[in-house]
Amino acid sequence: MDPLAVVAGFFPNGITRYLVGGLLIGVGVATIYLGTGIIAGASTFLETTLSYASGLSRFNRAKYVGSRDWRVVFTVGIVVGGAVYAVTFQDGIWVTQVQPWRLAVGGVLVGIGTRLGKGCTSGHGVCGVGSISNTSLVNVVTFVGFAVGTALLVQAAGVSP
Repeated sequence: MDPLAVVAGFFPNGITRYLVGGLLIGVGVATIYLGTGIIAGASTFLETTLSYASGLSRFNRAKYVGSRDWRVVFTVGIVVGGAVYAVTFQDGIWVTQVQPWRLAVGGVLVGIGTRLGKGCTSGHGVCGVGSISNTSLVNVVTFVGFAVGTALLVQAAGVSP
């Protein structure tokens, strides 16, 4: 059996977009790390942003205040990049059948999980695993395990979008 045909079966829409996306993510996080020495995770975006408006010491730590400008640009770039892609290559920005309230609840749960896990999939999954961090490897296995388990549970419960 042809190994390329087996791999191609996992990408019914073609592999090119995933390769290009992966290369862009890799170049982006490498540029941020080489330019700042900071891992390009997005989970500290909220605390970083709150340092603009809050007087609480939790949000005004030097690591947040010192990196808040580029983190805002980084996060806005993720959103704008996704929107540009959706408008250019898809049928618009809103392409999911999932109800908005479910997306909101999922977003809150992901936010809680990133705080409990001390980072997000971009920080642990892209940067941490790439740096062979044991903590990140454990966190990614945990993220993926819970994602698969939740998906199977939701499917077994008969929940649909």
